[in-house]
Amino acid sequence: MEVDFIENIDDHDQSIVRLYNFNKKEAIKFRDLLKDTVIDKKQKLDVSQVDFITPRNCNLIFGLFKSDEGILTKDNKTFFCILTIEGFIKMVQLIEPFCKKESKGYQYLYDIDNPIDLLFCPTASFDE
Repeated sequence: MEVDFIENIDDHDQSIVRLYNFNKKEAIKFRDLLKDTVIDKKQKLDVSQVDFITPRNCNLIFGLFKSDEGILTKDNKTFFCILTIEGFIKMVQLIEPFCKKESKGYQYLYDIDNPIDLLFCPTASFDE
């Protein structure tokens, strides 16, 4: 699994942080890590500290917040995905289909009006 940042993917100044290039086994490991660290232990999850995730041009940190804000950044290098516990539970549910079988599809992991989306994409490419 890898993580990267792609700026301006469309004509609307939308950008994405992408978790990509993974198989079913890694999707399960990521889902379980998200559940265990963020939802159950209420701790931050820094993907640069995860042995099966390779940061490409950025780092992504998941953490709890009192409202669903999505991904925020100050420098386009370190990204913070801050959601409520309910937001993370919904995210885990969105990841679930990738844990049941290998997939070529992709899924945005939250639906918040925010200029940076979080894309979960087992292959290295996606079609807009």
